Amino acid sequence: MGKKADGKVLAQNKKASHDYFIEDTFEAGMVLTGTEIKSLRNGRANIGDAFATIRNGEIHIHNMHISPFEQGNRSNPDDPTRTRKLLMHKAQIHKLLGLSKQDGYSIVPLKIYVRNGYAKLLIGLGKGKKQYDKRDSAAKRDAQRDIQRALREKQKIAR
Repeated sequence: MGKKADGKVLAQNKKASHDYFIEDTFEAGMVLTGTEIKSLRNGRANIGDAFATIRNGEIHIHNMHISPFEQGNRSNPDDPTRTRKLLMHKAQIHKLLGLSKQDGYSIVPLKIYVRNGYAKLLIGLGKGKKQYDKRDSAAKRDAQRDIQRALREKQKIAR
């Protein structure tokens, strides 16, 4: 039997790098019910508004939207944005808890992917950006794009 598709990105939070400085990342498993994994594999997930909290030594993800599976039956969950438990080592959770208690830090989901047949969520410890940081990031990105464009034009002329 062949190896399962590794590392296929199923959903990504592109807004996270715009709104946060991501300082550390952690991989977490997800507790899913019934047909949620099938829906995930079809790319029917959205983590744009999702966030994670730690309570009673457990980490949970809120507002992660997984659409119900079309061919699903009774095992389809009623609420597509229900709170889901994440699976991490206790030491990682304690480390994340200590770091996220600092002012301005939050736990942000970055992307969902499949590894060894299991759905994984990459979460990051993010420090919120101020408005001027966002403008600075956009200016750097635009400058880099202009440099690349100029280099391409120069290479075309040289040929």
